Amino acid sequence: MRKVFFNLVFFFVSLNLNAQDSLLRSISDSLSAAPENQFVQGTFKALYIVNMQTIEAPAAGSLNFEIQHRFGTLNQGAYHLWGLDFATLRLGLDYGITDRLSVGIGRSSQLETFDGYLKYKLLRQKDLKMPVSVSVLGTTSYYTDHISDPKLDSVFKSEYRLAYTAQLLIARKFSEKLSFELTPTFIHYNLVDSAKDKNNVFALSAGGRFKITRRMAITAEYNYLFPNQLNSYTGLPLHNSLSFGWDIETGGHVFQLVFSNSVSMVTSQYIGQTTGSWGNGDIYFGFNISRNFNLKQHNKPKA
Repeated sequence: MRKVFFNLVFFFVSLNLNAQDSLLRSISDSLSAAPENQFVQGTFKALYIVNMQTIEAPAAGSLNFEIQHRFGTLNQGAYHLWGLDFATLRLGLDYGITDRLSVGIGRSSQLETFDGYLKYKLLRQKDLKMPVSVSVLGTTSYYTDHISDPKLDSVFKSEYRLAYTAQLLIARKFSEKLSFELTPTFIHYNLVDSAKDKNNVFALSAGGRFKITRRMAITAEYNYLFPNQLNSYTGLPLHNSLSFGWDIETGGHVFQLVFSNSVSMVTSQYIGQTTGSWGNGDIYFGFNISRNFNLKQHNKPKA
């Protein structure tokens, strides 16, 4: 299995399409408008800051393939090569229906979870006329992991495995180097850990990107779950998700090295089910790789 995975990564990284010079050309914010209607371009260079989605989306007719990989925690020591013996993987496909509307699906090995989303770009930053870009994002997740007790698993209703997320993505590109995003979040869990927990919870996420060279940037995000909503997950105390990344643009794709206390990359799970603690060394090292395929030719704007 590991050999197959690394072969997949090698193929994914080495593949080169003549239709694409960079990911920036294939996301909707990067499509240049006419000179009299210039929108701010490339607020972020990828669809994800680390775990949380950015306001970026594939352009109409573009398909993005995303590999998100997390190893085990660093505090597992030398015997497990500081977590490198373990792996959690999410594979995702994102497609631009229009330059403003996109759809995505994914499959994660964490709880054998399927997820899907719709994203619509409401506003685009435009000089002084519009100071921010705003997108709405709706996500559904469904985990298929079996319960250890066969008797319970056989009567466990499928609707208990569902969770729904609604987010408002508000982003601003302050300069060529600095971009910031604020994301109010609502999550509904059909089933929670205990009767003391709430099915409807609210969170506030924030993330940013700071460009350090022409093709490299540092990213960070923090997902704050408001208190007195969820107390635990599988009996373990919850922690807010904090993640850092190092983005590298290679021309054909964006490669992100990441560190996070969240093992999951699904919105409802990393916001409301993170049990890892930075203070205890529960830090997951991993990477994101995004590769875009232009399935539809875009006309170049007129000068």
